[in-house]
Order: sequence, then structure tokens, then C-alpha cells
Amino acid sequence: MRRFFTSKPAKRRGQDGWRAYVVGDVHGRLDLLDDLLARIEADHANRSVKRGLIVFLGDLIDRGPASAGVVERIRTLKLPGFSTVAITGNHEEVLRRILDGEAGEIAGWLRYGGAETLQSYGLDPDQLRVLGQAEQQERILAAIPEAHRHFYATMADSLRFGDYLLVHAGIRPGVDLDQQKLHDLRWIREPFLSDTRDHGVAVVHGHTISEAVEVVGSRIGIDTGAYSTGRLTAFAIEGKGRWLIDTIDGMRERESSRV
Repeated sequence: MRRFFTSKPAKRRGQDGWRAYVVGDVHGRLDLLDDLLARIEADHANRSVKRGLIVFLGDLIDRGPASAGVVERIRTLKLPGFSTVAITGNHEEVLRRILDGEAGEIAGWLRYGGAETLQSYGLDPDQLRVLGQAEQQERILAAIPEAHRHFYATMADSLRFGDYLLVHAGIRPGVDLDQQKLHDLRWIREPFLSDTRDHGVAVVHGHTISEAVEVVGSRIGIDTGAYSTGRLTAFAIEGKGRWLIDTIDGMRERESSRV
């Protein structure tokens, strides 16, 4: 089912007057994020003048060693000619629940990458594990700066960019786009991943790791497992043109007629 790219122009179009760079799951890899942003900035400067947009598809945090640094970098990102949007991933959703008082989520979060996030904020997860839930939550709230808590709380749910829908996990096939549930936008795998129908838009998503950028039906998966592979990928869109930039192979300008 994996098919990317052919030499023909894409079927879908981006937003008129804009060039978008859509970034897959960062998962605490500030080193890769800095590398990719430098590549994006250079690529944008070498092309015709357009308004630039960088969209992060969520899962900025957990697993990698520098989640706090990743959030600070994106929260304060100011690149000339660019606007920035960060979309909520399932990992941000869990942390937001904890910050909003759902202390019962802490133990599970620690097992699935939260321990590394807490270390990046200066907390020892082993010391936290022996505490009661109320004290755990109190220490987490104290460790995460208010500016970061505000950032997590105000991340977007999804973004429409011309004929593309940019979202963390995907959509529920057969459900109108304006009727999608947040849980699916942030958590879905099947039946979305194997569904080959045309969803009416090209859905660009992260959440599910693939060895390379993957196209199935009208979905485009760009989570290339940065935290473990070292490959953080950006999918660029301008008009009918699309190309890839990543932290291993650099820029690959090819296009797909499939989606």
C-alpha cells in the first residue's frame, strides 16, 4: 500500500499564497527539531516568495530527552516570514488531563514517555513514583512553567490547508469532517490506517510510525519515528507541489499524483 512519489503533480492543492511545512512527531528530540527547522528555513529562502507556515502534528513531548526544550523552542519560534501552528497529539492530551486534575493518569503516563518529560522539567520520576497521587500532581504542576501549561492548553485540534487536513492521528472514515470526535483525531489507528477510500481531503497525520512517509488511499502518514530512528520528517505543500525534508536524507523534491 505504500506509494510515494511519482513525477506527476498532486491531485490536491494547498492554500493559495502559502507554503506549508508539516512536521511529524518530535517526541522530545530537540536536536532533530533544530536540525529540521534550519533545513526548512533554508528551503523556504531558496524558493519563490510565499507566506510560510510550519505545522507541528503533535506528540512534541515524551520519550525523547528534551521535551521541555522542544516546547520552549516551538512556543517562542519566530522565523522571518513564517506563522506557526501546533496541533494536540495524544501525548499532550494525557499531560493536559493531568494538569487539569486527573491524577489517575500519572502512572500510565510515566510508563509511556512521561518519565523522560518530567526529567526534562527537572523532576526525578523515581522519586515521584513513591508519592501519593495528590502530591505527584502538585509537584508536576510546580515543575511545568505556566507559559508551557498555557501552550499545552491552547494547541489546535486540526488545521485545514486547502485540500489537506492536518491532524495528529487521523479521522474516522465515513464521518463528515465537521463531525469528527477529538478522541479519533488524537488516537485513531484502525480503521483509518487501512481505509483506501477518498476522504474528500488528503489527511496528513503522525501518531503511527512507518519506516518512510506512507500513502494509503487519501492519507499521508509522516511519523518516521524520530525519537528512535533519528529521522524527523517535514512534508511540504505549495499549490500542487509536494516534497519532503528530513534530518537524514535532506530534501527530496518529488511529487505524487495519487492523492
